[in-house]
Formats: sequence, C-alpha cells, structure tokens
Amino acid sequence: MAKEWWKEGVVYQIYPSSFKDSNGDGIGDIPGIISELDYIKSLGVEIVWVCPFYKSPQYDMGYDISDYQDVYEKYGTVEDVDALIQGCHERGMRIIFDLVVNHTSHLHAWFQESASSKTNPKHDWYIWRPARYLNGERLPPCNWRSFFGGSVWEWDDNIGEYYLHLFAREQPDLNWDNPEVRQAIYNDAMRFWLDKGADGFRIDTVNMFSKRLDFPDAHVVEPETPWQPAYDLICNGPRMHEFLREMNDEVLSKYDAMTVGELPHTPDPAHVLRYVSASARQLQQVFQMDLVFLDFGEKSKFYPRKWALTEFKETLQKWQSFIEGNDGWTTNFLENHDTGRSVSRYGSDSPQFAAASAKMLAVFLTTLTGTTYVYQGQEIGMVNAPKIWPIEEYKDIESLNFYNEVKQVTGGDKVALEKVMKGIQLTARDHTRLPFQWNASANAGFTTAAKPWMRVHDNYREINASQQSEDPASILSFWKKMIKLRKRHSELFVHGSFKICDFEDEKVLTYVKERGKKRAVVLLNFSEKPQKVNVELVSDMAILVSNYTCKSAESYLLPFEGRVYIYI
Repeated sequence: MAKEWWKEGVVYQIYPSSFKDSNGDGIGDIPGIISELDYIKSLGVEIVWVCPFYKSPQYDMGYDISDYQDVYEKYGTVEDVDALIQGCHERGMRIIFDLVVNHTSHLHAWFQESASSKTNPKHDWYIWRPARYLNGERLPPCNWRSFFGGSVWEWDDNIGEYYLHLFAREQPDLNWDNPEVRQAIYNDAMRFWLDKGADGFRIDTVNMFSKRLDFPDAHVVEPETPWQPAYDLICNGPRMHEFLREMNDEVLSKYDAMTVGELPHTPDPAHVLRYVSASARQLQQVFQMDLVFLDFGEKSKFYPRKWALTEFKETLQKWQSFIEGNDGWTTNFLENHDTGRSVSRYGSDSPQFAAASAKMLAVFLTTLTGTTYVYQGQEIGMVNAPKIWPIEEYKDIESLNFYNEVKQVTGGDKVALEKVMKGIQLTARDHTRLPFQWNASANAGFTTAAKPWMRVHDNYREINASQQSEDPASILSFWKKMIKLRKRHSELFVHGSFKICDFEDEKVLTYVKERGKKRAVVLLNFSEKPQKVNVELVSDMAILVSNYTCKSAESYLLPFEGRVYIYI
C-alpha cells in the first residue's frame, strides 16, 4: 500500500462479542474472528479495526480495562491476538485496535493502588477531590452529569474523597496531567501491541484526556435534576493538543501507525483541523459525530428528533469540505458500535425498501472524500432490533441506566417509559451489537450455544451473509462492487473535491466529485417515492453504477435509488 495507506484503505470494524463464537459459549471471540478473515478479505477492505478485547470485568462491554496487556478470558488469549495480527498481515490487511486510555476499570491494579491510600505512589494517577458541603450535606465537587447518567463523581469511604468518572463509576478517569501516567500508558497500552505488529489505534474519547482542574459547575439547563450536561467543560481541555503531540512524537511516529480519534462535541472545523492537520503531529483522522448525532434530541439521544435532508446536507458539506486547501484528512461512516443501524435511521427498514436503502447508503459512503469505515453487518443490511422487543432484551448500560432513571423519576409512568422506549428503539447502542447473521441456521450461525449472549435478530433467515454471498443482486455483492469502484476511481472518490448541487431539495441529495479532469455526479434518493432528477444530464455523462438492476428513466430516481454518473 501507499505511504499514507490509511487514506485509501477501507476499514472494517469488528465488535468481538457479536462477530463469531468459535467455542460454543455464546460469546464471540478472537478465534472466531480468525475463522472469518477470508470473508473479511473478500469484501475488498484493507484495514480491520477490532474493538476492545483486553481483560475487563465488562461493565461497559470491554471499555473498562483492567489489564492492557492481557485478553478478556472469554475472547481468548494474547497468543490468539498474535495469530489474528499474523492472519491479517498474511492476507495483505492491516489491523488496528481500540485504545481506551481516558479511564480504566476500577479493578485495574493502578486504581486499586490509587484507592488504597493517599500516600500510595499511584494515588495521583487518578483524579480525586474533596467534597463540598451545603448546610451540612456532602456534595460532589461539581454538578457535571456522567455520560451514563448520574454524577461524574463517586465517593470513596477509604480515601474520604470523590474520584472522577466521566462514564460509569466502574470507569475511573486517569490523571493525564501526571507524566508518570502518560508514560505508563505509552508502554503498557501502546508499545506493547505495536511491537507485536498492530498497525495503529482507534483512540476512544480522544478529546477528554485533559481536564479543567478547577471543575466549575455547568450551567443548569435541566432544573429537574441536580446533574447537568457539561460537554463544553469535559471536552477539548487545556492540555489536550500538548498530550496528543507528545503521544505521537514519543510513540506513534516511530511505528508508521494509523490513528483515528473519537471526537465528540467538537463542532468547529477549525478546531477539528488542529487535531488532524499533518503539521500539528497529533492525529491522522477523527470521527466527527455530527451526522450520527443528527437525530439526537436536545436533552438526550433517547428523545430523538426528526431531521430534514437539508440539515443532513449542511452537515455533510461542512465535514467534506473542511480539509480542502490544507493538510488535514476526514472520515466517512454512518455506523459503529455506539449507534443504531444506518438503514433504520437514514433509510427505511421496511421489507419493501430495506435492501434498496442499504445499497443507496453504500453508494453514499463509498463516493465520499476521506477514509471510509464499514461496521460489521452493515455490508449485509442488518437493521435495528424489532420494535416488539421489550427493554429486557437490551443489555447496554447507557440504555438501561437512562430507562431506569426515567422510571424512578416518573414513578414508572407508562407514557414516559413508552416515549423513552421509542428512542431506545432508534438510537440505542444495542442495535449494532446484535450477533452477526452468518446464515439461516439456529442463532444465525453465530454460535452453537443454546442461547447467545444477546438475542439474535428475528430476521436472520431473510438477512444473512451465506444467502447473500450466493446472490449477485444482494446487498453484500453490491457493497463488494462499490468498494472495487472506489479503489478503481480512488483519485476521484477518495481524494476528489466535494460540492452539493441541490441544497434545498428535501428528498434527493446530489453532489459532484472532481479531481483534475475527472468528474462524477452522485444522485441519492432518500425517499420512498420516485423523485425527479434535479441536475442536467449531458451527453458526455455515462452511468457508472445504480443500485437498481432494472433500468429506470434517466429523468427520475426510483425509491432509495443511488446512481453515479461519470464524465467520459
């Protein structure tokens, strides 16, 4: 691959618990991933990204790490990970791992020492603060709300202080201001795996390492609760860029390692460029979340709102064009382990339109400028869990905590819980964590166990990889075709400029890709009805691809049709 291999390579994300179970215990594992490397290679992807597989008590599905140099026992062993690295490299694929270093598990040896005594050498490896008191009542140091609900502070009787946890209380935040902590992270969590052959990292919550150490109260926007959202205070702290530059200069630059950071709540392109500009020596690319947060409500993702295609276009144009004329880079994705399924959110998961929606979104993602990411199951058109599933089928701490909080606050009000449930049915993280649907056998071929760790989608007999691999008109076959076209026209689709042609149209998205003398026009119908083509089609344009096998009239797009013209 080229020197900047991470630009042109399509990335395939794997969530280990849900990909493939090799030993019949109902949970996906590393040997299961190894067994399907040929399938992954057949997609045409060049880079594999594996979510956390490290030793963990699993309060947050592996994002609470208790040992960076060991593997969660149900996933396998360090030797299995070595074999996975080797298997990817033998097939000409690179492999990157999740780097979760804003916090550890409360069971990590570092935190066990930190919480043992104020005189312990590792006490300052985490963030401790004394209580505030009001009329004799003990209160946390500030009113910030945790991303998983409740306060970001947890009282510890032994220390007699609070420790900070931006996420679950079982995920205490590391003190990045302590240089010993940074060096331990570089050695234990990074060099250890890079020396084994890992090709880089997806860096979790990459803009939260640096904290405002005065911990001011957030503005009260929800007076009914004492805990307030504090995204502007939590993200992009005062030493953030200093820390990332150090990480790059001391570790990453020595390995030709790929980096992609999770960058929530950073809406200013100029600020994002500070992270991804090559001259800044920090990150190569980041996940900017505006598109995947588009349907989130003002108060919560679980109170979603309806969005207009014009909003989608405005956000898309913003992040496609922000690297023009500079040395930054961008990413393209609609799914990951923290989202609902893209067909259910941006298309239609009705049986009539689900396949067309999935293919249209494939056209979209593979013709955008930047590095494209595909999440497991996206390539076969997996959709959100059925709406008839009760809350008991959901496993994620974020969904359950929010549901139970509303239940407690409202006294179990039926209407309030139904409202929350509608939001969970659309945006819960559980939807992309359902087991991968391999075939039409029991439990979709994911496991031989009687019961998998999470329920398999009811539609696995209709949507599965085995069936689609035999069908040239399937979603899977179409994704393979689009990835090939992206490679063949990489100068145009990966590197080309981007311009939207129809900002006011609420049904159709049309954009032009251009690079030198090469030019393409992409037309995407985001509706269930035929729509008129809203750009002039000239004689020197030829259809490169459409997601419909039947030939449609050139002046109209069929429901959820994606069509690409290229100038000849």
